[in-house]
Amino acid sequence: MTQQVQTTTRRPKGTPGALSLWMQKKANARTIAKIRAKGGRMMGMDLLVLHTVGRRTGEPRQSPLAWFDDGDGAWLVVASGGGSRHPGWFANLTANPDEVRVEVHGAVPVPVMPEVLDGAAREAVWPRVAAAAPHIDKHQRKSARVYPVVRLTRR
Repeated sequence: MTQQVQTTTRRPKGTPGALSLWMQKKANARTIAKIRAKGGRMMGMDLLVLHTVGRRTGEPRQSPLAWFDDGDGAWLVVASGGGSRHPGWFANLTANPDEVRVEVHGAVPVPVMPEVLDGAAREAVWPRVAAAAPHIDKHQRKSARVYPVVRLTRR
């Protein structure tokens, strides 16, 4: 008779936040599974799966993100990262822009060209984001950091 041994993941000493990173990856995996199974709308927002390549590891990464219609067939995403810093997917996207793909409603991922909007281009699209997601606008107004807005256009 074999006995199963249950293991736990513990944060190694000297690595702050490792456990929370593991928990975030699990939450992202559950959200991605829901997007693929039920479509891309959750909590009143349209969601997509952003496929990037890790800037340090070279490993494929997937991030569920809210998206906003650009009006020109492109997707807009906001790199809020919880307010304090740019999220990891944003760093991966800027480091490897030729490797970025978008998956909408569980369809086959399509290659996209990311463009980080700034200045007048960002100001032109921000009202659309604010109208669709007032909570993001509220957090942006409270933050000292300007949230990057990225336009994702099919290649």
